[in-house]
Amino acid sequence: MVKRLLRAIFTFVGITTGFATYLYVNVIIDRLYNVSKLVEVAVFTALTLGMGMLFFLLTPYFIKVGQKIILKIEKESASVGTFDMLVSLGGIIIGLIVAYFISSFVTQIPVIGSAISAVVYIFLAFLGYRLSTRRKEEIHSIAVNLKLSQHKEKGSRKVISGVPKVLDTSVIIDGRIADIAKTGFIEGKFIVPTFVLEELRHIADSADDLKRIKGRRGLDILNIMQEELKLDFEISDMDFEDITEVDMKLLKLAQTVNGKVLTNDFNLNKVAQFQGVKVLNINELANAVKTVVIPGEEMFVVIIKEGKEHNQGVAYLDDGTMIVVENAKKLIGQQFTVVVTTVLQTAAGRMIFAKMKN
Repeated sequence: MVKRLLRAIFTFVGITTGFATYLYVNVIIDRLYNVSKLVEVAVFTALTLGMGMLFFLLTPYFIKVGQKIILKIEKESASVGTFDMLVSLGGIIIGLIVAYFISSFVTQIPVIGSAISAVVYIFLAFLGYRLSTRRKEEIHSIAVNLKLSQHKEKGSRKVISGVPKVLDTSVIIDGRIADIAKTGFIEGKFIVPTFVLEELRHIADSADDLKRIKGRRGLDILNIMQEELKLDFEISDMDFEDITEVDMKLLKLAQTVNGKVLTNDFNLNKVAQFQGVKVLNINELANAVKTVVIPGEEMFVVIIKEGKEHNQGVAYLDDGTMIVVENAKKLIGQQFTVVVTTVLQTAAGRMIFAKMKN
């Protein structure tokens, strides 16, 4: 049905083209020759029917070429984000608008005015495309800043405040970010780049059972943050094709949107400090909010297991902090009051040493 309709349309276009050609040819014939009406009718019929028949026969070829062009455009556009397409289209439109004003003067040039006008349109459209694609990061940054600076809407109690937070893969899989965000201690927009989503999807499709579980957990955490917690959430299409590593893309995105990276990756934290990008590390936050204890303080604990050294027992606080108790090896499962002797802070966390009271 579609092919028949297209064939009818192309045939009509052919007839119209033949008619337009007849009008042009007829003017020339009238100037040069004195022909009869019969010849004019014959020329009219030959051109209209001939062009209509030609376009009718060429319709399959036109359809085939059109399909190839459409498929190529779809293939090229599949790898381009929506934001990139909009920026490129905006650049082309601006270039064409500028070309319109310039061509209004250029077309007045005799003979070559029209040709120069066509060149101006092509050149400025291409220039607008190139400039917009090269400056897409800056354009995105301006758009984000404008959105963040908007005043709160009438009748709404929600205010956009704080700098944007860019989530990396590790902190999403970890899951604690959802609980922290729920408390309201972290302000600002949460940004999840599409390349992080793609990495999560690959992990969720992994043949390794543990990786697959972690990937699916990460996707579930994102759904909870977006749908249940109703946070200020954004999926960013920004990508940096000249950068291959995901961590470096995260840092570049954070710089572009004037935001911070949320992570629990120790190595990413160090690289970010080197590049001057601010990072919020969930592990550092967890250590900071642990219960503060000082030497001489008394605590009521339960001995859970043996320690590594001779005659030691091990207990834990509610936040998971390990307490090593001297002379408590044989008291596993019992509750005792202990006195803190030493508190050690290490890169892995905090460790408390204590002894039995009395």
